[in-house]
Amino acid sequence: MSHSAINLRDKLSRFSDHWSPRVVAEMNDYQFKLAKIHGEFVWHAHEETDEVFIVLAGEMTLEFRDKTVPLATGEMYVVPRGVEHRPVAKEECSIMLVEPRGVVNTGDAGGAYTAKNDVWV
Repeated sequence: MSHSAINLRDKLSRFSDHWSPRVVAEMNDYQFKLAKIHGEFVWHAHEETDEVFIVLAGEMTLEFRDKTVPLATGEMYVVPRGVEHRPVAKEECSIMLVEPRGVVNTGDAGGAYTAKNDVWV
């Protein structure tokens, strides 16, 4: 166990690829993941868990089939389990995801955007 603070800016500076979450901490069975996003992700759902999006820098939109939720720096949103959604960012945006260990980023959709799981930075 580390006794020093986790510097999110430093961790974000260590990678540049988009849509590839990196784990920075764990609490019980939950992981805190940093990601850089840009463009449109795939429509997907997580049948087994809610998913938390926290915007650290920039702006993004969570698209749902019946609405959109814009998020700016310092804002967060909890996507309920089983709800189909698609994150979109017109410019690069840095986010934190909070979700159980083992959650696949593309949920039920799979495909080219599926990132390796449990990659630490």
